[in-house]
This record gives sequence, structure tokens and C-alpha cells, in this order.
Amino acid sequence: MNSKVIVITGASGGIGAALARHLGARGQRLVLAARRQAELAEVARTAGSPAVAVTTDVTRRQDVERLRDRALAEFGRVDVWVNNAGRGIGRKVLELTDQDFDEMMAVNVKSALYGMQAILPHFQQRGDGHVINVSSFLSRVPFVTFRSAYSAAKAALNILTANLRMDLRRDYPGIHVSVVMPGVVLTDFPRNALGGTPTLPAGSRSSARPQTPEDVAAQIAGLIEHPRPELYTAPEQAGIALRYVQDVEAFEAG
Repeated sequence: MNSKVIVITGASGGIGAALARHLGARGQRLVLAARRQAELAEVARTAGSPAVAVTTDVTRRQDVERLRDRALAEFGRVDVWVNNAGRGIGRKVLELTDQDFDEMMAVNVKSALYGMQAILPHFQQRGDGHVINVSSFLSRVPFVTFRSAYSAAKAALNILTANLRMDLRRDYPGIHVSVVMPGVVLTDFPRNALGGTPTLPAGSRSSARPQTPEDVAAQIAGLIEHPRPELYTAPEQAGIALRYVQDVEAFEAG
């Protein structure tokens, strides 16, 4: 992979930290963002290449713009912007409060919107660049109903991503816009979800083979090298999503 300047939000743990270490080991220059300052600094220290840690609350537009400005000040350009920050929730539709829903939209959708709006003028000026939005397989199928608002937020992120890609395709063919949809990943996500994470019944259709953050990071690194619109990180997910949209009633009854 040619040397790039890559911004990663949500980089203090999970997929974001694994991606930072994976890319850092390959000589990429990194700008890492998260709210947890100590954890973020440790990821930057162990990334294996030049890495700048910028404490950032991605639900605040001014913080995201400051992140962009710091990246440009440090390296003079940004090649890839990864909107990875996110948070789950453990409540079904009828249990959701206004605050629950607003937080899911702020952390999972508005943060990525701020990132896209912050970096796109730079990409447009250069005529190239790559936005990667980390979504979820649950944005496509209702396997886990207690992730209702999280799934809805990630579905909104998917369609924002697609619309941005369509807006850019004619005048800016060198700018790539991708969405990544992991399934079950072995991180602290379930523990950190609002309302906790109920135990799934044995034999649940959502009980897919879990992936490690390193598995997902390696696939995102491949996406950076070979851009495409969508990436399901587990091979079987694309087929499952296709079966769902082809016959929703049959799928949900099954």
C-alpha cells in the first residue's frame, strides 16, 4: 500500500484501534480520534508509525472540524477518512426514549455526517480521497430487535453514504465513498451499549461466527487499497441481506 494519511475516529479501542495498528505497521501516517484520551494516546504510541492523537467528541461538529484542521496542519493532506465511531443500545422499539434515539443518531449518523462535510471540500480541491463509513450488518436485517435504534441509525448511515457517492460520481470520479458492514465482532461494544446487552437465545439466527477486530481491520485495509462501494466483512452476509430484500415475509417467518 502506498503511504497515505488516514484519519480514524473511534480509534481508542475495538475496530478503530485494530485498524490503526494494522495500518501503522504498514507505514501509513495516522490521525487518531476518540474521546478517551489515555486509551487513544496508547494506541497512537503503539501504532508503529507516525500517529497523532486528537481527543475528539465526534458528536460535536466543531470537534470534527478541529480534527480535520489538525490532520492538515500535521501532514498537509488527508487521503482517507474513516468514520468508525459508534455506540449500541439494548432496547426494543417500544422501550426507546427520545434521549435513547437522539443519542443513537448523534453517535452513529451525525458524527459521520460531520466527518463527510468536514473533509469533502479538501478531497474536492485535490480531486481524490476516500471516505469510509463503518456501519453494521444489522443495518440490513432485523436479526437483533433490541438493537433497534442502533440498526435504524446504521441504516440511515448507509443511505447517506450512497447518496454522497451518487452526488460525487460524475464530477469527482477520483473520490471514493464506501460503507463497511461488520457482523459480530469481539470488542467491548456489547458491554458499552446503552441499556446493556441481553443474552441471545441458543440457536438464534444472529449467532454468526464472530470476527476479531483484527479480521475486520485487515479487510478495511484491503478496501483502502482497492476501493469499492460496499464491504460485508463476513462472506455470507451479502447473501443473507439479498435474501431478506427479495422476500421479507418469508425471511422473517423463517
